[in-house]
Amino acid sequence: MKVYFIGAGPGDPDLITVKAKRLIEQSQVILYAGSLVPEEILSGARKDALILDTASMALPEIIEEMTKAKEKDLDVARVHSGDPSIYGAIGEQIRQLDSLNIEYEVIPGVTATSASAAWLNTELTLSGVSQTVIMTRYAGKTPMPERESLKELASHGATLVIHLGVTRIHKIVEDLIPFYGEQCPVAVCYRTSWPDADKVEGTLSNIVDLVREKKFTRTSLIIVGHVLQPESFNDSWLYNEDKAHVYRPKVKPETPRTVKRPNRTV
Repeated sequence: MKVYFIGAGPGDPDLITVKAKRLIEQSQVILYAGSLVPEEILSGARKDALILDTASMALPEIIEEMTKAKEKDLDVARVHSGDPSIYGAIGEQIRQLDSLNIEYEVIPGVTATSASAAWLNTELTLSGVSQTVIMTRYAGKTPMPERESLKELASHGATLVIHLGVTRIHKIVEDLIPFYGEQCPVAVCYRTSWPDADKVEGTLSNIVDLVREKKFTRTSLIIVGHVLQPESFNDSWLYNEDKAHVYRPKVKPETPRTVKRPNRTV
């Protein structure tokens, strides 16, 4: 028996990994975050699988279902949105499983960050603009360490990806303008890859009004940085003619194989 913490991706069922799909299809128990994971993700589940939406379940109830599964020697697919390692709240579950001696494995998934960057047709690490991506959240019910305040992170000038902060977009803008400038590009992606996905692109000077016009109040990712609309950027070292050979070693062509054919009598 094993519990699989599975990253289902940002929403589009086609963005789930092959391994994640296989484990969901073979597990006898499926616990999924119904408010964040589309039911299409579970379309290939076993007909006899126990499928529970954990949206209204507290942590003890979730662990209880995993314990029951262990007693019956049943595998559990614990399905989370995006990638479980990013704001997936799996740490609390893993701590409980460790104490109960229940085996588990984490299966990575496509993040909302990578899916949103793809939707925006942009690279978040352009040479000469930014080579660092900081993924963070805005302080709310879960406090942020002082060293990770938005102002502290903004001082690096890196590409910023901010989760769980769209309702405080005005505060975010106030914190970032001194470091990025009013004309720094911003994109806010709502429910990336879902059928009702929407987005706005602007600058720190007008993004608050754009977000309020759209009435985004949740499930939105904020991306800030000059990589979104760079004035210019350098070619990657990968494409440097003098150094490209490091990545593209010359391979000797294979010697054609001689195939022996049996003698045939006509």
